[in-house]
Amino acid sequence: MTKPAGFDPLSVPESNSTSYPMPYAEQARKRWFRRLGDHAGLSHFGVNICRIEPGGRSSERHWHQEQDEFVYILEGEAVLVTDAGEEILRPGMCAGFPAGVANGHHFLNRAEHDLVFLVVGDRTPSEVATYPDIDMHGRTGPDGRMRFTRKDGSPF
Repeated sequence: MTKPAGFDPLSVPESNSTSYPMPYAEQARKRWFRRLGDHAGLSHFGVNICRIEPGGRSSERHWHQEQDEFVYILEGEAVLVTDAGEEILRPGMCAGFPAGVANGHHFLNRAEHDLVFLVVGDRTPSEVATYPDIDMHGRTGPDGRMRFTRKDGSPF
């Protein structure tokens, strides 16, 4: 028997786990994900609802070599930081980050309320993430999770 395809996204558990090494892992503690694509059994692209508590950030500023990324703001006010500077995004606004474009980005929540947005990205098996502001480099491991080293390849 096939299970129903529809589900309430708020029924998917939130997690703030991260594979970032210290000290960057601590910066991610105010970021929460509901992994909707995983819950739906999707394998070619990921869909997540991301919630950032006040004072938090989505990630360290980064760009993807192989994967596209799309963000749609649902609630709150996002400060999008890119190589061009800062930009405010409000509910109904979106941003796209094409693979291979060296434009580091992340989202900050400087407001007093949670920031909530939808993130959609592909699941290319081999991925490299570049972090222009910090001494960190990411590469997808055989298990599909990002592995981090310093930019010279040395471990954390």
